[in-house]
Amino acid sequence: MAFKNIIAFTVFICYTSLVISFVKAEPAMAGFSQVELCIENCAVCKKMLGEWFEGPRCAEACIRHRGTPIPDCEDFASIAPFLTKI
Repeated sequence: MAFKNIIAFTVFICYTSLVISFVKAEPAMAGFSQVELCIENCAVCKKMLGEWFEGPRCAEACIRHRGTPIPDCEDFASIAPFLTKI
């Protein structure tokens, strides 16, 4: 009986190791594509900057360029094309 438990435990460990080796873990925003992350950042910038930031234009650029580069609200160079004068 103990021998069967040892074999079952060994099979379980091998199976778990195999599953873990095939799972790709992403450090942040797991499950989000580049485009989704880009659009989410556009929304955050729109909330932060209000009327000064053209959110829809930013989202369109995310779709057009497939999420590259991702806008960073604190980096002027990445959001400059989407800023507007009121």
